[in-house]
Amino acid sequence: MAALLAAAVAGPCLAQADEFDQGMGTMWEVLWHQSGTPTRLVRWEQDMRVRIFGVNLAQHKQHTLQALRDVAAEAGVKLVDVSDRPDAAQVANVSVEIVPDSQLEDNQPCVTYLNFQTETKIDSAAMQMRSRDAWRCAYHESMHVMGVRGHPAGKTVLSYFPTKVDGLLPLDRAMLHAWYSPRTRGGMTPFEVLPILADELVAQMPDKTAAAASRDRFFTRTIDQMQSFANGAGDVPMIVKRSGKSTEEGIRFGRMEMCYFLGVAYLEGASVPPDATLAVRWLQRAANLGSRTAQAKLGAAQGRMTAASR
Repeated sequence: MAALLAAAVAGPCLAQADEFDQGMGTMWEVLWHQSGTPTRLVRWEQDMRVRIFGVNLAQHKQHTLQALRDVAAEAGVKLVDVSDRPDAAQVANVSVEIVPDSQLEDNQPCVTYLNFQTETKIDSAAMQMRSRDAWRCAYHESMHVMGVRGHPAGKTVLSYFPTKVDGLLPLDRAMLHAWYSPRTRGGMTPFEVLPILADELVAQMPDKTAAAASRDRFFTRTIDQMQSFANGAGDVPMIVKRSGKSTEEGIRFGRMEMCYFLGVAYLEGASVPPDATLAVRWLQRAANLGSRTAQAKLGAAQGRMTAASR
């Protein structure tokens, strides 16, 4: 009887722990490009002016526009439909084309391209969807339009194996809230963004104390894994490999970027306690691998290390 009571009490706790850990894994995976490179945060800093055009518009326009409106509303970004304006092609900064079924690759029925001069804010975006796939692609690609570039394995419309395609899921909303939070800024590294994503997830959990403890364990485990990856021994998330689109060049670049991201994490105390010595070590390694941004950060890290030694 005691064992049964213990199991009844532990059951919900274990279920929440599993759900939270899966959610954290999803939040981490969304920070990776399918080429094998971890990404910085990019987002809209201006109104979105949307033009939807192409084939079979009567069938697809309203659903596509609703998907874009939903993600923009969660992010707090103003969206204006300019499709019917005579100068739509000139004024739109979000271009959505419904293309014939014969276009695009068989294994890529929809695609979004983000355009930015620096990896901080989105200047414009272009989406293409095959007509027969537009209904199931609309929310997935709309998330990409907002700057959320990964393809995680969890319960999100961004997944290659989504549980829902015609509306946003709780994790999608959490991502958008974090992406466009006042705490975030364009160009943030994965370890700077991850705590903000985690806080959105903790807020969804009934037992927030237990969720916060799970979050901290996830940070520690992920930092260890990424130090191994940056040193050439670890690997990218499994879902990135499953995409079939990771490349040796993408992973090589990803290792260099991860050295830089670890350096920033230790420099700023993002997801880890601040440590100027480790910050210099990782930034120096990134600079040696060719990272110019790491070289620019080295001076600040060395200054902090010197100050800490006094």
